[in-house]
Amino acid sequence: MKNILKLLTFGILLILSINGLSAQPGPPDPPDDNPVPITGIEYLIAAGAAFGAKKLYDKKKK
Repeated sequence: MKNILKLLTFGILLILSINGLSAQPGPPDPPDDNPVPITGIEYLIAAGAAFGAKKLYDKKKK
């Protein structure tokens, strides 16, 4: 009877420990309100467009 009780206890503990094991959790959900920041290249493009527009404006003015 003691052996059966030990075997049953071992089996239950084994099942509970295997059930508790898992791989790493999946990736977190992306935040809903995370806008993409403006990096340096966008500032350079905007500055180049503004400089080109000014050059065209000055050329038409002459």
